[in-house]
Amino acid sequence: MTAKSERLAGAGAQLATEVSINYGSSLAGLAIPIVGSPVVVAARQIVMACALLPFYRPKLSTLTWRLLWPALLLGLDLAVMNLAFYEAVHLLGLGIAATIEFLGPFSLALVTSRRPLDFLCATTAAGGVFLLTWSSGEINLLGLFYALVAAAAWAGYIMLTRRVALTFPGLEGISIASVVSLTLLVPFALLTVDDSRLDWGVLGLLLAIGVLSSAFPYVLDTYILRRITPRLYAIITSFGPVIAAIFGVLVLGETLLLQQQIAIVVVCLAAGAAIATQRDRPISDLEATAGAIP
Repeated sequence: MTAKSERLAGAGAQLATEVSINYGSSLAGLAIPIVGSPVVVAARQIVMACALLPFYRPKLSTLTWRLLWPALLLGLDLAVMNLAFYEAVHLLGLGIAATIEFLGPFSLALVTSRRPLDFLCATTAAGGVFLLTWSSGEINLLGLFYALVAAAAWAGYIMLTRRVALTFPGLEGISIASVVSLTLLVPFALLTVDDSRLDWGVLGLLLAIGVLSSAFPYVLDTYILRRITPRLYAIITSFGPVIAAIFGVLVLGETLLLQQQIAIVVVCLAAGAAIATQRDRPISDLEATAGAIP
């Protein structure tokens, strides 16, 4: 496969994950009032672990601390990111929460930049977020805090997933991370779950959330980040808040003021413009070698 074909395949897969994740998040918005965020996130990780471990069990005898620590941190990051984001969705709504969370990968893309255009785009995005959160006249500060935590965790997820993808063969690294995340989340889920509210309909909903939001996109991410740069990943991800807002309206019945709709588009356009005009960094020998791994 040529380099261009590799990029196209990676970009198409990334767009598919955006639709999958945001549809799964809208379903989570239905489940959270019933069973709570910890149960929803734990269910996601159970599905993910069941999908990965039968096929990608790590060889414990070959693991060293140097190899293992990125996967352990990724597991912790997954737990924090998902739990914080779902709490933000519950308190702010999906469209608003997804837009604020996107500041994480956007900031990561700009962190080493000194261009005036990037400063302008960052300022525009910040203005868009301000308009989004305050145009309704009130904002849930706890929800805003959770959304910002999720944003920071998402930036960490991008860096750690790429590191894990370049370190472990296949999906062994992400399978380790899924076990770590599940171990951290299960105690919270057990403490908060109300057994009387669990029925086959709710369990089916949790299964769908796990497949759409974890198993499918996280498996694809290791494929994607071997084939496209973090910059291209971030460009495609910039469409995520718009997709989330659409699913928020269609699935959750959310309503957004005109100013909030404009704010979401402004943030996406500012992010896309800043990232699209950056130059790709040179590919290292390690990344070139990893790109050849099926």
